[in-house]
Amino acid sequence: MPKPFHLGWFANFTAGEWNHPFTADTSPWDGKFYVEMAQAMERACFDYIMLEDTLMVSEAWRGTPEATLRHALQAPKHDPLPLAAMIGAATTHLGVVATMSTMAYPPFLLARLASTIDSICGGRFGWNIVTSGEDAAAQNFGMDALPPREQRYAMADEYVDLVTRLFESWEPDAVLRDRASGTYADFRKVHPIHFEGKYFKCRGPLNTVRSPQGKPVYVQAGGSPRGREFAARTADSIIATANGPQGMKWYRDDVRARAVKAGRDPDSIKVLFLVYPVVGETTAEAEARYQRRVTAPDFVESALASIGTVTDIDFSRFDLDAELPRLTTNGEQGSLDKFAQWGSGKTLRQLASERFDGGLRLVGTPDEVAEMMGDAMAEIGGDGFLISTPFQRSSRRTVMEVTEGLVPALQRRGLTRSRYAHRLLRDTLREF
Repeated sequence: MPKPFHLGWFANFTAGEWNHPFTADTSPWDGKFYVEMAQAMERACFDYIMLEDTLMVSEAWRGTPEATLRHALQAPKHDPLPLAAMIGAATTHLGVVATMSTMAYPPFLLARLASTIDSICGGRFGWNIVTSGEDAAAQNFGMDALPPREQRYAMADEYVDLVTRLFESWEPDAVLRDRASGTYADFRKVHPIHFEGKYFKCRGPLNTVRSPQGKPVYVQAGGSPRGREFAARTADSIIATANGPQGMKWYRDDVRARAVKAGRDPDSIKVLFLVYPVVGETTAEAEARYQRRVTAPDFVESALASIGTVTDIDFSRFDLDAELPRLTTNGEQGSLDKFAQWGSGKTLRQLASERFDGGLRLVGTPDEVAEMMGDAMAEIGGDGFLISTPFQRSSRRTVMEVTEGLVPALQRRGLTRSRYAHRLLRDTLREF
């Protein structure tokens, strides 16, 4: 019997697949589509839905917001926190992970929000920890530019330490609800933290009750060496990108080795690799759908503008039919390295066409794609996949094809769960 692996879905609160022929001409901004999407994922026994976020309208492509807004790339985008609360209230088992930046939230405010939503979700909330990687986002918060990446991670280390202490400022049995004595909470079990670090200072305690998980699940996407170090020390689950099963295995082995050095059990960290499956009733149909995607008139521009939003690089200044020169960025270096495939000899046009292969080309019938996923995971060693779509443009058709086509094919092979065994998200992730 094969070892099962975990499944998540990488999405965001955006316009979705708004220009697809099978998409209704309705607005997604009331959040109902995403609630229905999450309910379908819950029927398929996914671990969690991950709501990505950014905090700007990017002008990385040619110095204007035209491409960003024309193609709906990362904008318009609504805040994921209210949506997470809606999804949590409308589901009973599915984990709900929302992105909050250490740059944008005062630590006390973030801890209070996360604790509140974990209570609303009954212990199924996760915080996707990001430092933000775009100068345009920093300028929305009173800065001229982001601090250097190393400093951002040093700040994030301290930030996570602070909010973790806030989550722990209420002891597990602080709430008494003792009618006889008229005492709701025992003041002796609620503690100020008096935190004072290099970057942050906070008295505490939280003024929310301790949430069902004590602290939310910590999720992180670490691509650069410093990012992998941060994720290995901090995360319960890691959003990962790498090229091919060998690259994915190397990434997972590296993170697990770093976790051991940090004194953690590496099995407590679940690495989920981002993939973009294309399924059809026949192999030919799936291949045709894939080819229509990558040969669409605006695909290359959209793909390059999209990677530009997170790397802060204007790829329009490079020759499409030449190899990309070696680049560094103060944005998401790991995303840049994965996209660029340094040393592969591929042209920028080829890189753009492969932007959403996820490092693992999954094109075929549900059974064929399930077989590919099982073979890849056996080679990688664990821990699962994070399903997504190009530009995170989800549609009811795509959700149905995955949850009612691909996932049953995985379940028939014993590769993913067919029922939930735990109430809390952290326990669901540690089930296997």
